[in-house]
Formats: sequence, structure tokens, C-alpha cells
Amino acid sequence: MTEQQGTPEQPENKPKRSLSLNVVSNKPHRGFGAGSIDLSAVSCVIIDDGVAYIDDGAMHAKSKIERGIKFTPDKANTPNGRQCWIVWVAVEITEQGTLYAGATACEMLVDTEARRGWKILADHVNKLDGAIKRKYKLEELGASDKAALRKLLIEHNEEWWNNSPEALKQALAPEGE
Repeated sequence: MTEQQGTPEQPENKPKRSLSLNVVSNKPHRGFGAGSIDLSAVSCVIIDDGVAYIDDGAMHAKSKIERGIKFTPDKANTPNGRQCWIVWVAVEITEQGTLYAGATACEMLVDTEARRGWKILADHVNKLDGAIKRKYKLEELGASDKAALRKLLIEHNEEWWNNSPEALKQALAPEGE
């Protein structure tokens, strides 16, 4: 208590520091990790049972289909898993306009009933890096998965699709074209 006021002395209100980890920040950084990768131009597309949708939770392994699943690098632990894909899609703004600049697909198996899954984290990281480096690696996708991804990219923003390189359009072209 302060003697003059007869009231208890209040402790200083210091702002609480967050314990969260920021993967993407718009503050300039000059210390350890300077030059780190900016993931703000990358989105995650999930392809599950021939349906493609955007789910940016996949960036931290918290997509709708990944939640509650224990993943292992041993494929034998997920014998009844259904094949799902995470597609990393990088967007770039150029003088000609915005476009889909990189896209890479990563396979995973998910058994929702057993709450088990298979994926190789190193493959996901390498494929994310490939998308950031403006590469297209979609050859592992089946025809229906390619069609679903193509449909989603066009519906999401047809102008971006039209501005995108022929390499992407060829990678997702229907069979026989």
C-alpha cells in the first residue's frame, strides 16, 4: 500500500508475450535465419476421393483430413488407407498479372476409422520447396486427381489460370490432349 493513498500498489502491467511460432512475418529480420522462406504466397490444396479443395491447415499438418490421425513413415501400418494428396501451389504476381507459378503433389494414405496414416515428411518438405522454386511436379497424380485440381484452379481464379505457364496446363491436361 502506498501510505499517501491507502490503496494497495498495483503491479506493473507488462504485455504478455505470445509463445506462438510465426512461420510468416512481415517484419524485417536480420539475425539467425535471415533470408528465411516466405510462405505467404503458397496455398495447400487437398485432393481426397477425386475432390480438390483449399485447406491451408495442411501447412502445419492440421488439414481437415490430417486432424486426429497418427502418421507413420511405414506404409505397412496403414493397410486400409485411402490415397489423398496435398498439392502445394505457389502464386506469383508478375507484370502480366498473377499466376500459378509452382505446384507439386505429395501422396499420403489416411485410414480415418483406424486413425492412422502414412506420409513421408521429408517428401512433403521437398515438394513444398519445389513449389516455392516455381516447379511443377504433378506426374504422380492420376487422371481424376489432375482433373479435380485443374477444375479447382480454374474456378478459384480463371485469370490466374490463363496467365499461368503452358507447363502447368500441360501437366494437368486431360489424357489425349
